[in-house]
Amino acid sequence: MLLHNRTIRLGLRCLIAVTALSLFGAFSDLSSHHVIAAEGPSSSEPSAQPRLEDILQQRKSIYDHIEAKTHVPWQRLAAIDQYERTMAKIPKKSAEAALHQQNNVNRLTAIQIQESIWIGWLNPDYTDQNPKSILLFSGLGKDGSGDGIADPNNDLDLLYSVASFVGSYGSSADDFSIGLWNYYHNPSAVKRINQFAKIYATFGYVPLDQHAFPVPLQSSYAYRSTWGTGRSWGGYRIHEGTDIFASYGVPVRSTCFGIIETKGWNPFGGWRIGIRDLNNYYHYYAHLSGFEKSLQIGDLVKPAQTIGWVGSSGYGKPGTQGKFPPHLHYGIYRDRGLVEWSFDPYPSLKRWENEERRAIAAKNKAKKAADQ
Repeated sequence: MLLHNRTIRLGLRCLIAVTALSLFGAFSDLSSHHVIAAEGPSSSEPSAQPRLEDILQQRKSIYDHIEAKTHVPWQRLAAIDQYERTMAKIPKKSAEAALHQQNNVNRLTAIQIQESIWIGWLNPDYTDQNPKSILLFSGLGKDGSGDGIADPNNDLDLLYSVASFVGSYGSSADDFSIGLWNYYHNPSAVKRINQFAKIYATFGYVPLDQHAFPVPLQSSYAYRSTWGTGRSWGGYRIHEGTDIFASYGVPVRSTCFGIIETKGWNPFGGWRIGIRDLNNYYHYYAHLSGFEKSLQIGDLVKPAQTIGWVGSSGYGKPGTQGKFPPHLHYGIYRDRGLVEWSFDPYPSLKRWENEERRAIAAKNKAKKAADQ
């Protein structure tokens, strides 16, 4: 959303304050409320260690409630919420961070709306929570919980406000994208939210945080941390991933639940495929010898699903092979809205490898016990 200059707003608010106050004086009994704890699903005290399944169930009840009020499908609402969650960035060790955490201690969604957008740019009352006066100043804030208050810290109010705005453009997929564009003014946000909505529509709103190692554990492979090392082909650059050395034809597997975002030839990565997950991570698999033929851009994948095979493609025009030993180049990139940056995938790979080994051991132990 667009940011507004607070200094300019202060001057304009002073000029219109007297007129504005007279216009909504009838609403003063409500608009003078201070921010209070949210009611409804977001007001319950969280348990010491809430289960992920319980949290997801409570969020889903919020999505269903807002879908009933706005007719925006729950998976689109969940996608908006998840995108906001992946974009959340709190400044460390600051008064703002402490206030943010205090205000959101009981929050279930990640929706945040800037004060000036919530109350209306020319609204002189910074703490206005009256839906009628907020509407008078073209603010976005609405009452979604039915308590007569437009509370910027209430999950139902926040999601209802966003859903009402985006849903006002229509109900089709194109209309939804237009609404997202007018809300975020960011093509990446529109793309990500539509991707997330497709994932939720297919797999449901259930835990989708499982991972798999990118090659079968029973195959012969070797890897170490190679992120950040130098590369010279095509100009000096750093190595943005981990190389997993294996034989030609070893299956390459999806490490996550996600959607295929890219597929094809890259002069550096050769035959490569890119998968976007719900954490807004882009998983990059390069130097493949080939793809799973049935997979296309926009298809959804699961952990351990075969997406291609280890090869040595790349460093040249389409079809170039054999300029280096066969291996899988695996990288992870993090989308921050305007830029995307890589980080070392080695710790994640070790964790997923160990988790999968433990899961296999537990399964074999259970099978052995059942056979006895």
